[in-house]
Amino acid sequence: MKFKLPKTPAVYVKGKSFRLADVDPDDTKPFAHHPDDRDEATPRLLALRQRLSELQELLYAEHKRSLLIVLQAMDTGGKDGAIENLLTGVNPAGVLVASFKAPSKEELDHDFLWRIHAQAPKHGHITVFNRSHYEDVLITRVHGLIDEKTCKQHYEDINNFEQLLMNSGTRILKFFLHISKDEQAKRLQARLDDPAKNWKFDPNDLKERAYWDDYQDAYEAAMRHCSSGDAPWFVIPANEKWARDLAISEIVVAALEDMDPQPPKPDFDPKAQVIE
Repeated sequence: MKFKLPKTPAVYVKGKSFRLADVDPDDTKPFAHHPDDRDEATPRLLALRQRLSELQELLYAEHKRSLLIVLQAMDTGGKDGAIENLLTGVNPAGVLVASFKAPSKEELDHDFLWRIHAQAPKHGHITVFNRSHYEDVLITRVHGLIDEKTCKQHYEDINNFEQLLMNSGTRILKFFLHISKDEQAKRLQARLDDPAKNWKFDPNDLKERAYWDDYQDAYEAAMRHCSSGDAPWFVIPANEKWARDLAISEIVVAALEDMDPQPPKPDFDPKAQVIE
């Protein structure tokens, strides 16, 4: 780990012995021992938003390095909500959110990383991937679109791709928003019950839900193969949205503080400038 990990419910994936089933999606400790304590987290979250805004401005001014945040989750896992919370108050000029859905025909005519690389963060920017290159070792594996040999090759390709980004000055943080199957059912039902949220419901989500255990296995394998101190995977217990948001913000701010971006020195003497 390149930076000191703050105390959160998040689990840093380290080693081949990691088991996703060992992570409790309801966990809110050490933030709180009961979900009703969530109001105590609000002041801390507001302070983290302010600090993130300051650090992003410095990163943008420095214009030498960048930060890539990868978000993955099961359907209804909360990626959109997590992004909205994380980027509240951040200057949009220095941020990009890239969403990766089913690849187009043109994208399928290239290697699986082609469309991903085009969205990699520019110097000075924070880029958030809503889904990512990991889809090609998740949905493709679950539905038998790739065999085990190809999947292992993709793990290697992903590790090499991320190393290339890091060699170019990009810090990488990867988050899996971990919800329970029961919580997913509640969130899907809420989308059906509220007319204002019907647009969020996709009948295909029910088809994918039938593969729940297969997806859990695929996520676990991907994180085992592709988590390192330089490009870590974190499992975020995400049944409680407030704890999810706070954990992500704590880790992102800690990583940026470790990067310690510095504004460039002016090529003139500010004291010699006279404003009439």
